Amino acid sequence: MPDGIPFNDLGAQRRYLGHAIDQAIRNVLDHGMYVMGPEVAQLEQELAAFCGAKHAISCGNGTDALTLVLMAKKVKAGDAVFCPAFTFAATAEAVAGLGATPVFVDICEDSFNLDIRSLRCSITMVKESGLKPVGIVAVDLFGQPADYDDIEAVAAREGLWLICDAAQAFGASYKGRQIGTIGLATTTSFFPNKPLGCYGDGGAVFTSNAELADSILSLRVHGQGKDKFDNVQIGMNSRLDTLQAAVLLEKLKIFPVEITARRRIASRYHERLGDVVTVPYILAGATSVWAQYTLRLPRCDRELFQRYLTTAGITTAVYYPRPLHRQPAYSHFPTAPTGLSVSDRLATEVVSLPMHAYLTEEVQDRISVAVRKASSAAQR
Repeated sequence: MPDGIPFNDLGAQRRYLGHAIDQAIRNVLDHGMYVMGPEVAQLEQELAAFCGAKHAISCGNGTDALTLVLMAKKVKAGDAVFCPAFTFAATAEAVAGLGATPVFVDICEDSFNLDIRSLRCSITMVKESGLKPVGIVAVDLFGQPADYDDIEAVAAREGLWLICDAAQAFGASYKGRQIGTIGLATTTSFFPNKPLGCYGDGGAVFTSNAELADSILSLRVHGQGKDKFDNVQIGMNSRLDTLQAAVLLEKLKIFPVEITARRRIASRYHERLGDVVTVPYILAGATSVWAQYTLRLPRCDRELFQRYLTTAGITTAVYYPRPLHRQPAYSHFPTAPTGLSVSDRLATEVVSLPMHAYLTEEVQDRISVAVRKASSAAQR
């Protein structure tokens, strides 16, 4: 078997940033302020400046980021929150964990993101069910934004708030607006395999709503008021470690260059594979940070396709093999009245190829040749 090609080569970035990261960590070890040290506030300032949000609030992980916004909006039992079925469990987990009801909406076949027609009919269904529709969590899947013009119009008409789950898309833009400045709030994750990832767990909330920001600042530290022994609301413990903030500060310095590299690599994949598989589609006016490069294989045996690439030493992944409405923990929640047929079908068709900013042309060409052969071998 040839030398293996990893799905996301974090080691390549580590080698590039090695000394700078080592020094940043050493600085934290020297000053000893491991929780809420000065690097945390600096990171929040630089994240806000990067995307143009008025407030950036770091936290323990991407799931907590969603939960903090929902807690600040006082989401509770009897409330319904609309979210796509084709996403990671955290999107719905944050809603269900507060006793509210996630309502699963179908996605668009081309973009993998929330389908506006499915959303509209789901809102009508919920109104008739006795639940109270309160908000929408739109997911920017695989690195590109949802189609926010339509979603924002529906949210405004129905009196619903909008949260953008950008765990995979921080650094992208939608029609001239940076991710982090759309909706009531945007949340993201700094899990290591994200385009901007730390060396553990981390997350952030972005908002231009000062009242919401103040509430989240309190909620992330046990609902504190003027100090940590003044508890004005029931909160949680979700602080970003200073060491992770130090790592992210160094990574943020090179993030724009890495985004450019990811886009170049995606373009080369398009050119080399567009005639044999269904390559990703990007909305007009949108940009992606290419958290994943996800193909569709409507006419292939996916298992056989992946097995062929594994034999060639190429690692692939499937995001997501089962939509949330098919998961045991979430199967009892409401679904769009017109069904979730696109989510169900794409769960059987998608496969993601290696994607990271340090993928060389030589390695990418090797992947592309293998994909072409695998797609031919796996034809139904």
